Amino acid sequence: MKLDTNQLLRFTTAGSVDDGKSTLIGRLLYDSKSIFEDQLAAVTTTSKRKGHEGVDLALFTDGLKDEREQGITIDVAYRYFTTPKRKFIIADTPGHIQYTRNMVTGASTANAALILVDARHGVIEQTKRHAFIASLLQIPHIIVCVNKMDLVDFSEKVYEDIVTQFEGFSSKLYVKDIQFLPISALLGDNVVNRSENMDWYKGAPLLYTLETLHISSDLNKIDARFPVQTVLRPQSEDFLDYRGYAGRIASGIFRPGDEVTVLPSGFTSTIKTIDTSDGEQEQAYAPMSVAMTLVDDIDISRGDMIVKKNNQPTPVQEFDAMLCWLHNATARPRTKYTIMHTSNEQKAMIKEVVYKIDINTYARNETNKDLDMNDIGRVTIRTTRPLMIDEYRDNRITGSFVLIDDATHETVAAGMIM
Repeated sequence: MKLDTNQLLRFTTAGSVDDGKSTLIGRLLYDSKSIFEDQLAAVTTTSKRKGHEGVDLALFTDGLKDEREQGITIDVAYRYFTTPKRKFIIADTPGHIQYTRNMVTGASTANAALILVDARHGVIEQTKRHAFIASLLQIPHIIVCVNKMDLVDFSEKVYEDIVTQFEGFSSKLYVKDIQFLPISALLGDNVVNRSENMDWYKGAPLLYTLETLHISSDLNKIDARFPVQTVLRPQSEDFLDYRGYAGRIASGIFRPGDEVTVLPSGFTSTIKTIDTSDGEQEQAYAPMSVAMTLVDDIDISRGDMIVKKNNQPTPVQEFDAMLCWLHNATARPRTKYTIMHTSNEQKAMIKEVVYKIDINTYARNETNKDLDMNDIGRVTIRTTRPLMIDEYRDNRITGSFVLIDDATHETVAAGMIM
């Protein structure tokens, strides 16, 4: 199979505190020669000042001053690197329980999740918590990295026991693809290069696994959804006849000549042209940013959605969703919030909290249903006008939303439509 060298893979890291997430990413960047010389010099200086013998790889990702001083990750750190085979964006997320919301943020757009397990401790509650969130967010691929194998003498039995532990509870989760890797991020075993200390492991190292991960089929190419972000009106005499509708394609494939319907109005037309910064396109697909023109002059504005005539989302004013509460104030049912769904923005309220989930045991709590920071629960949402939605399991863009507090303008929750 020939790989698209321009293909972008987004992956997130997850694991408990000190499982080695930042060190692993530092090792990936360092061994794949993706570190700038000034970065390397700065980190080398900091490492010496802190008394380390070599380069502290974790410092390549711990960008905040507080993180460097405490040696922990407290925010989502995004890093970009590229290899001859693929481009990558990494979301390094915190391992502390109180930063669960940050993991949800970092994982929401990921193709893959790297869940780190300390070989000395095995599967712990945080491992289950992060696996559950990865499953909830419908991340298609999970790679379980059993780290710090050097501290257990590179034992195959320790590794196999952890694989068995993880498989024991992950069978309850909705995850399509789970892979396992024994690694030592500190020493570099099975990260970029194959480990000589674990010749019993016959699989590929982590970087090769990421480079060859098949993600093309992860995109929804069936349900064509184009949320309109802005209307491009004539700006000069050369473009007096141009009226385009710009945005990012959420899913599906569009071509000039396709019959489309504009929601919520229901007006129909035909795509005339599809334009990008590279000129006119014969087809466009997710996640391309494009401007479409239509044969007919239809009243279209931001928040409308262009879809295929024979494949339309469901317009609803009330729906159930899994909600991750991100704010330090408890969720207030019957209180009005602003809901942002694709490019659509309107008023909404949490009509009811159906249950809260104990994400350590996956049990449903129907007694105490208060959603506090980092809690996840099933809720019923009611909006002032219909939204054009799909289920999150079918479409991660049109199936997700955020709630904003009208008084503080803070994002208080992220939701996945059931």
